[in-house]
Amino acid sequence: MGDFGKLAVWQKSYQLTLNIYQSTGGFPKAESGGITSQTRRTAASISANIAEGSGSGSGSGSNAELKRFCRIALGSANELEFFTMLSRDLRYLEVPQYDKLNESILEIQRMLVSLIQKLKT
Repeated sequence: MGDFGKLAVWQKSYQLTLNIYQSTGGFPKAESGGITSQTRRTAASISANIAEGSGSGSGSGSNAELKRFCRIALGSANELEFFTMLSRDLRYLEVPQYDKLNESILEIQRMLVSLIQKLKT
């Protein structure tokens, strides 16, 4: 695959990571080692796994590797969906802020599923 930066799903997941970092900046200091850290790491994991999987060289093995890393990224997106929901329910995120983040997460999940399906063929 090669240049992960050209993948729309990577671009959107990277932007989501930046948005998550901004959104979690106001979380309680007591959560800095907890939900703040977990949410940020989970968000960064999505684009990091896409990047890692796309840098696996060329040939049919690279598609298999990308597919594997996209599945991991999808798991991270699912985990991030949970953490943002938890943050909303704990009132660390305002509902409109949560809605915007969740919309991005759902879009990225759909894009990852689509990419995984394309890599199967």
